[in-house]
Amino acid sequence: MYDVIVVGAGIAGLTAALYSARQNLKTLVISADLGGQLLLASELQNYPGFIEIKGFELIKKVEEQARLYGAEFVFDKVIGVEEVNGKFKVKTTMSEYEALALILAFGKTPREMGIPGEEKLKGRGVSYCAICDAPLFRGRTVALVGWGEAGLEGALTLKDVVEKLYWIFPGTQPIRDQQMLKFILDSGKVELLPYAEPVEVKGDKKVEYLVVKNRETGELKELKVDGVFVEVGYVAKTDFVKGFVELTEKGEIKIDKLGRTSREGVFAAGDVTDMPYKQAVISAGQGAVAALSAYNYVMKLKGKEVKVEADWKHIKVRKEKEEKGFFIALK
Repeated sequence: MYDVIVVGAGIAGLTAALYSARQNLKTLVISADLGGQLLLASELQNYPGFIEIKGFELIKKVEEQARLYGAEFVFDKVIGVEEVNGKFKVKTTMSEYEALALILAFGKTPREMGIPGEEKLKGRGVSYCAICDAPLFRGRTVALVGWGEAGLEGALTLKDVVEKLYWIFPGTQPIRDQQMLKFILDSGKVELLPYAEPVEVKGDKKVEYLVVKNRETGELKELKVDGVFVEVGYVAKTDFVKGFVELTEKGEIKIDKLGRTSREGVFAAGDVTDMPYKQAVISAGQGAVAALSAYNYVMKLKGKEVKVEADWKHIKVRKEKEEKGFFIALK
């Protein structure tokens, strides 16, 4: 049983996890990927504190902070949420988790291929986050379905880890930057499959093959792979919380100024909410608000009338190059 479950690991979800864990709440983050749409940001120039920073670098910094204070992470797809006896149950493709409070911060979720075998083999070789799962396929053969900025990030991550990479895309080239493409191909590990589209993922308990079709000739080709990485952008998916919390006509979650939804104990933050300004810094701020509101709610449930309006804890963090890792000293 967790105090707080955060659904989503973009900047809103990670900030919520950081603030929740800092208040000594047992915190779990569940997400299909790490970073969300910020992975598509090659460079941010308007995030306070940084003249410029890559989206992935910012995400990794906040993830490290959240883990430092004890936040736990599970990379899996959430398929349902429900309230049972005053507690919240979160169902994923692999398991179920319970918490006293829930923070919905999943923003836009990875777009799926929508082909046979994909749903069955999610988490068993089908991944939507190369950055998260690439290390699991070190020295193996995988396929990457993606193009543009999303596909580029996936290819750059995978080429340094896997033995063989099939890069699948529908046009003549996966990216416009020919110099960058040459850099990737010079690794000697990447085979381009232009005019191709995935049509089926095959495997019993794990991915074994990906079937692709040539869009011009109709020819089918069966690729023997250990994994399939899908990097084709993001889409807003709030169907699984429809009826659970109140949504707008656009499918966004309605919240008040404290990040509270229409259901007590459920909070929301980031691009998934009805906040009209979709900016990283605003999502981060909403994540902090939702976490502090969740803290006050959990404390009330536990019979402790503690109300946090500010977070002024002084925590000295000392890093050492030892197996013991991080040390935290509270003043």
